[in-house]
Amino acid sequence: MRNLVPVFLLMFGLIACKQRKPIPDVSNSKINLVTERFEQDFFAMDTLHFDTSMNVLNKKYPGFTTDFMYNILGTTPATAKVDVSSFIASYQSVYKDAQPIFGKFSTISDDIKKGFQLVHYYFPNYPLPKKIITFIGPINSYACVITPDAIAIGLQLFLGKDHPLYVSEQGQSMYPAYISRKFQPAYIPANALKNIIDDMYPAKMQGLPLVSQMVELGKRLYVLDQFLPEMDDTLKTGYTQSQLEACFKNEQIIWSMFIQNEVLYKADPQIIRDFLVDAPFTQALGEGSPGNIGQFTGWQIVKKWMKKNNKASLTELMEKDPMKLFEEAKYKPA
Repeated sequence: MRNLVPVFLLMFGLIACKQRKPIPDVSNSKINLVTERFEQDFFAMDTLHFDTSMNVLNKKYPGFTTDFMYNILGTTPATAKVDVSSFIASYQSVYKDAQPIFGKFSTISDDIKKGFQLVHYYFPNYPLPKKIITFIGPINSYACVITPDAIAIGLQLFLGKDHPLYVSEQGQSMYPAYISRKFQPAYIPANALKNIIDDMYPAKMQGLPLVSQMVELGKRLYVLDQFLPEMDDTLKTGYTQSQLEACFKNEQIIWSMFIQNEVLYKADPQIIRDFLVDAPFTQALGEGSPGNIGQFTGWQIVKKWMKKNNKASLTELMEKDPMKLFEEAKYKPA
């Protein structure tokens, strides 16, 4: 594959105002959302009286306790007592370090609630979670989980980018710095709403050509932007501020890279990985570019289509065939 430009041009300055639908007034939308702190009760368990403690936990968190034990912690009924005792002992410092998050959690939960109000506005038939449940799982487990009645947040992946758990050799082997820099509490609302979108519209991208997968990612980012319209785009895209500014400034160069390398209609898994997987940068564009650059271009294609079809609902957008959307958008950055 040819490199169109050896180094991504970092041209800074003012970015054109984002084109977005007016924010609906949803202040009167009644969304009941409570926060339950599973990790507090879990780490307070009396492991010497394991069965009794588990019964108490099950009564307080019906359903989620079982999900946590077997799907998040990964234990089994036969080994649960030993596994839970070992986990609590090993993760005491993580539990302690997670406590400061709750000094700002009211802001986080308010952002999630505002997002839920807009989800209800655009998708009134979607059954929203009634609870936020916080938990602490293993470092290699989930950051966010949808349950039948809750959105569950794994605090072990939001302790701050410089937390010893992430910068350790083991942590970096799982989560290199370009990933762990996003392990900060400010990313929680965007992660939560991304999970809602994926729950409404499970991704079905396997085998699709690159451009269709780009559009599908662009759809999700566009919808996320409507759910969290006041949130910084860096938190929604996962790009740094400099990467995001450079993407807008170099939009034409990025598009030319796709065209000149003739990859838009390719479904080769390696090509897909080159442009749609998180990475330190996009190889074909050089350092300074973000990984997952296809997400950005897909987002711009979707914005172009929505501008031409300004009466289309978000439901129509999400159900639109991605290839047809691409063809109708006639995207060509100037």
